[in-house]
Amino acid sequence: MTPLLFLPGIAAMFVGGAILWFLLISGAPAGRRKVLANLNRDLEAPTDLHAVGEVANSELADALRRRTPPAMMKTINRLWAAAGRPEQWPIDRVLTMKLVGGLAGFVLMLGLILGMRDFRGVLLGLGVMVALFFLPEILLYNNGIKRKEAIGLQLPDTLDQMSIAVNAGLGFDAAMARVAKNGRGELSNELVRTLQDIQVGMTRRDAYTDLAERTGVEKLERFVRAIIQGEAYGIALSDVLQSQADELRMERRQDAERRAMQIPVKVVFPLILFIMPAMFIVVIGPGAIQAIHAFSNSFR
Repeated sequence: MTPLLFLPGIAAMFVGGAILWFLLISGAPAGRRKVLANLNRDLEAPTDLHAVGEVANSELADALRRRTPPAMMKTINRLWAAAGRPEQWPIDRVLTMKLVGGLAGFVLMLGLILGMRDFRGVLLGLGVMVALFFLPEILLYNNGIKRKEAIGLQLPDTLDQMSIAVNAGLGFDAAMARVAKNGRGELSNELVRTLQDIQVGMTRRDAYTDLAERTGVEKLERFVRAIIQGEAYGIALSDVLQSQADELRMERRQDAERRAMQIPVKVVFPLILFIMPAMFIVVIGPGAIQAIHAFSNSFR
């Protein structure tokens, strides 16, 4: 009976391989293949294995894009943008990892069902399969949260530098360009992209609004609204920058104080569950042992 346990896993691997092979041989649409053929007409055919692998991956990724529901593609695009559009994890790779994770989760689900042979195995297997299928989105969501926190911490110092540059005589765009060029981090990269959007013809208002929507940071959205209103009503941008920097710095200090006040509350549960029992054992244990021996000797 033992060899029979491997049959579902072998069948799942065969089905997964068949699906991958179908996606590979389906390739890109006919129109896209014709366009790529026209563009690469005067180029030499790739001879190294790396180039051949890139072509195969692009065809597989194109097939995955065409077969992914639009709602899921929209969600992945939003999470990928919130995570900063990481170059090492493009959307094509995310879709490929979702396919591989789903197939691996299906094989593990079959193994758990056959191993436990009850309803718990079904639930656990389904949970593992769903977790592996949505693991790329979870990682992108986690990176997006960390990126938002980093942008929120970098924003007050960036506004201070821009305020100094504006007070020194530079224009707002020139001050933003200088801060973005000399700075490091997620916010500097977003400012560089905003300036590029303005250079290619996007209006300043649309570029600033896109910056706020792209990052999803509430503090940056407030700053963008203040800049747009300041330009609309003719308010000096240096005053806007200074007031926004002071306000954000105060919020950061208040947030640090709030986190410090939460520490005693968070320490209570580990203290009660782990530290206090050990202290009671160490302090009261020897006395309790001696009392037990004394009472046992007295009743003899």
